[in-house]
Amino acid sequence: MGHATAPLRPAKAAKSRALSGDVRIPGDKSISHRALMLGGLAAGETRITGLLEGEDVLATGRAMQAMGAALRKDGDTWIINGVGNGCLLAPETALDFGNAGTGCRLTMGLVGPYDFETTFTGDASLSGRPMGRVLEPLRLMGVQVRAEAGEKLPVTLRGPRAPAPISYRVPMASAQVKSAVLMAGLNIPGITSVIEPVMTRDHTEKMLKGFGAALEVETGADGARTIRLEGRGTLAGQTIDVPGDPSSAAFPLVAALIVPGSDVLIRNVLMNPTRTGLILTLQEMGANIEILDPRQAGGEDVADLRVRASDLTGVTVPAERAASMIDEYPVLAIAASFARGETVMRGLAELRVKESDRLAAVARGLEINGIDCTEGPDWLSVRGRPDGKGLGPTASNAVVATRLDHRIAMSFLVMGLASETPVQVDDCLIIATGFPEFMTMMKSLGAEITEQ
Repeated sequence: MGHATAPLRPAKAAKSRALSGDVRIPGDKSISHRALMLGGLAAGETRITGLLEGEDVLATGRAMQAMGAALRKDGDTWIINGVGNGCLLAPETALDFGNAGTGCRLTMGLVGPYDFETTFTGDASLSGRPMGRVLEPLRLMGVQVRAEAGEKLPVTLRGPRAPAPISYRVPMASAQVKSAVLMAGLNIPGITSVIEPVMTRDHTEKMLKGFGAALEVETGADGARTIRLEGRGTLAGQTIDVPGDPSSAAFPLVAALIVPGSDVLIRNVLMNPTRTGLILTLQEMGANIEILDPRQAGGEDVADLRVRASDLTGVTVPAERAASMIDEYPVLAIAASFARGETVMRGLAELRVKESDRLAAVARGLEINGIDCTEGPDWLSVRGRPDGKGLGPTASNAVVATRLDHRIAMSFLVMGLASETPVQVDDCLIIATGFPEFMTMMKSLGAEITEQ
C-alpha cells in the first residue's frame, strides 16, 4: 500500500535536555539518485557505498531494474550491472516513483529520447506536482508527451526515431531541469547544451564526467554556465562512496543549535559549495559550527561538523542563495523561530512546487505554534523568541499538517525539542521517503520524540 493511502501516524516532540553524541548522516539523496541512474546505464559493474536507502531513492533503483539493469545488495554495497549507454529496455509496466520528484524528472530525461513508450506515475503528492518544466525541453528534442491537465502525472513519453540535440537555457534555477536535459543528451547524437544563468547543484556534471561522458563546462563573464555534452558516448561502471546528505544533516544541526547546552558531532557531510547555503546562513546568524577535517571523497568535498548550542540573531537571506539551500528553508524557519529579531528569506518561489507547497505549510505550522511570521508570494519573514517562551501549540488540539512532506514533519519535530510546550505533527511515516533513520538518530542524541 502506498503512503498516500496509508493511515497517518502522528508524532510529538517535547522540550529536551542538551543533545550530545556523534552521528553519521545517511548518503546524499541527490547523489544517490544519480548514482543508481548512471550505474544502471553504464556498461559493466558499478559499486555504491553510502547509498541513501529511503523510499524515494529505491524507487529510482526499481525503475532502472525495470529498464534492464541488474541491482543487488552485498553487505553495505549496492552492485549494479548496467545495460550500456543507449541500451535501456522498454519497461513492461508504468514506472511508479512514489514521492520521488528527483527520480521521476531525471528519469524522464534519461528515457525520453528512446523510441518506445514509458509511463510515469507517483503518489498523490507527486501527482500534484508540475512536470512541464522538464517536458518542455524534451518536446524540443522531438519527444511525444501525453500528460494529465496541468502537465501532471501520469505522463507517457515516446522518443522520436531521430532525436535532435538542443541548446536549452534553463528559465529558472533548477538542477532537476538541467540534469534531465543532460540525461536526455546521453542518447542523442551531437552536442546537447544547457545554459544556466544561476549555478545550481552540480552533481550531475561531476558524475557524468566520472562515468566517462564527454562533458565540458564554461562560465561566462556574466556568471552563466554553459554545459556541453557529447551524446552517444561510452559510459563505464564506477565505484562510488556517497557522502552524507547536507539536507538531512540540517535537522540534527539546527536541533543542536536551539536546544541549550547541546554539543553534537555530525560526520561525513557533503560540503559541495552549491549545497552549503544553510551553513553559511546559520553562521551569519551566530551559529557555532566548526568545520573539521575537510577532505575529498568521490570527487566531492566533505567534512565533519561540530555544532554547539548558540544564541542566534535574525538575518536577511538573499534571494540568490536559494539555489544552494532550497530544501533547507523549512528547518531554517525553525532556527529563525528561536533567534533574536527578524529573519527574512527571499527567492522562495520554488518552495511552492515541492512535495507540498512548502512555503504555505511552513507558515501555517509556525502560526499554530505561536510564531509571529509573514508569508509573501516568494518570501517568508519570521520574528523569533530566543528563549522559546510561549512557543508550542496555540490551541490544545493544534497539530502541524505535514501534507505528505517529510521535511515539514522533521522540521516541526525539531521545533518541539526547544519550544515551551510539545509540538505534534500529523504524520511521521512520510519521513521514510527521504531520511528513514531520522527518528532513531535524533533519539540517540537525547531528543524527546514519541510516535503517537
